[in-house]
Amino acid sequence: MVPWCPCARKSFTEHSDTASRAPSTGTILPGSRAELERCQGVTDDLRRRTAEDVFDDHLRLAGGHRFEEDLERNVAPGCVILERRGVFHGRDGARHLARILAEELPDAPYQYTNRLVEGRFAFLEWTAEAAQARVRDGADSFVIENGWIVAQTIHYTVEAI
Repeated sequence: MVPWCPCARKSFTEHSDTASRAPSTGTILPGSRAELERCQGVTDDLRRRTAEDVFDDHLRLAGGHRFEEDLERNVAPGCVILERRGVFHGRDGARHLARILAEELPDAPYQYTNRLVEGRFAFLEWTAEAAQARVRDGADSFVIENGWIVAQTIHYTVEAI
């Protein structure tokens, strides 16, 4: 599997050997080897994060409804998610579940009522309320390895208001 560049959303091997910086500004040019090196550095740094760092980043991005950025930074490509609707795989599975949640609770702010991290495991209790629905019993668990969420369970009940 070829790793993907988190900055340009393309394969590392797609970066060219062309000039690395704009002559007048010194800005790193898209597709250059300099961009590749920067992206690899970012990716390496993300993979060195502790479980607590990944968990905090995930909650910050998810709470801000920044799901695509959260997927790229925190969710392993082969992540397994267990949810009442079934077993979901990878970022496409996570993306599908995020869409469902966004439809059930449009633009709802999340309240994180309990956060626990121990080693590579994390647990979250949460609530949310939108105009027409709410969740009072959200509970998610996570397995985090090498800077990635590799497994997650999700439970919540949507109640009409």
